[in-house]
Amino acid sequence: MGFLSVLTMAQRLAAERTPPGSIAVDATAGGGVDTLFLARTVGPGGRVYAFDVQEEALSRTRARLAEAANGAGAALGDVTLLRAGHEEMSARIPSEAHGRVRAVMFNLGYLPGGTAGEGAAGPVITKPDTTVAALDAALGLLAPGGIATIVVYPGHDGGQDEAESVDAWVAALPDEAAQAVLYRYPKRPSSPYLYALEKK
Repeated sequence: MGFLSVLTMAQRLAAERTPPGSIAVDATAGGGVDTLFLARTVGPGGRVYAFDVQEEALSRTRARLAEAANGAGAALGDVTLLRAGHEEMSARIPSEAHGRVRAVMFNLGYLPGGTAGEGAAGPVITKPDTTVAALDAALGLLAPGGIATIVVYPGHDGGQDEAESVDAWVAALPDEAAQAVLYRYPKRPSSPYLYALEKK
């Protein structure tokens, strides 16, 4: 049968702590998978803020949400798509939501199948400095008992540097700030892995 993928585990953990009507954040919208998941989870009366620096990612997310809204299934919460880096989430999310967010989901790396950014030789990737700033912001936005899920991809160019920065950030978290768990396949060191943080 096998174990759950890191992406499925991230969604399961987020769903457990995100009741209907909640506020949630997709810090890396990408193709919109987590954005749609969060919109279904919070449901009508809930709100999702989704961030990405690439218009291509936001277009994919917009299309995925529209397709889900036109199909049968659970009603979606309101979604605000923001073309901005996730390190800007504190400034971009209204102050009345600070300290009330139930889930922040990070899926680091790059947009699969995306085009290279302007002047870039390869895909646009998340970077250690902005990712760590975004993790700090997420912790400040979360409600007590809220969760941040961070899927880390060490296997691509630049991914190992980011992974090491995330590992160091989690290791340095004060016990009174959050508890953390790690979900990983230890025999596959280049495979994605998941941190989940619950704010105290």
